[in-house]
Amino acid sequence: MDQTYRDATTRMEELDVQEEYIIGWQGGYLGHPEREVQLLNEAYEAGRAAGQKNSLDDIEDWIA
Repeated sequence: MDQTYRDATTRMEELDVQEEYIIGWQGGYLGHPEREVQLLNEAYEAGRAAGQKNSLDDIEDWIA
């Protein structure tokens, strides 16, 4: 993994961002295929969209 990925993950964990958001962000950033439909949820999808844009702009909305 690159430093951007590590820094973003560390920041989200330190802020106690919801786990589903973090997993979505990581998958979006890395370009992984989306989860199966039954495993999708709002936090995951928001994280995935942000990860695809390499953005941490809305992480405060997902603090647990």
